[in-house]
Amino acid sequence: MKKVIETNRLYLRELSVADDENFYLLNSDEDVIKYTGDKAFDSIKDAESFLENYNPYQEYGYGRWAVIAKSNEEFLGWCGLKYSPETDEVDIGFRFFKKHWSKGYATESAKACIEYGFEKLNLQTIVGRAMEANIASIKVLEKLGMSYVKHFTFHLHDGVLYQIKKS
Repeated sequence: MKKVIETNRLYLRELSVADDENFYLLNSDEDVIKYTGDKAFDSIKDAESFLENYNPYQEYGYGRWAVIAKSNEEFLGWCGLKYSPETDEVDIGFRFFKKHWSKGYATESAKACIEYGFEKLNLQTIVGRAMEANIASIKVLEKLGMSYVKHFTFHLHDGVLYQIKKS
């Protein structure tokens, strides 16, 4: 599997169907998906099907990537960039198993993704969206140097939009 980004503790690689069980388990935790608007997969087979059809790497040259601990090759979650044609925006997103929360992995991986977006992909602006109640994700967006832009409706909830521009 293609490694895309490396940090001190992590590497990010393309997702593959081999990640189906981890992907299923990650989205099965109600606390993990509480603020995402996503539903849990019904089965590992559904997660596999999603991953088989996940093609932004070919379409845009980037996407959400698996976040792997260098120390033990453990799948911690995912982080990456997503292009939305409807809004013509690229956003940063991240999702980690609960046992890996509050260890700095979201900030470390998202910062590396933003640098990759600006330096390798020549993106000019990257946005971050979160439900207003998701204080932990908002703190990560702020740690990334993103600035508040506005409030908006996010999956029928109050949301916030942040952004960072290439300097």
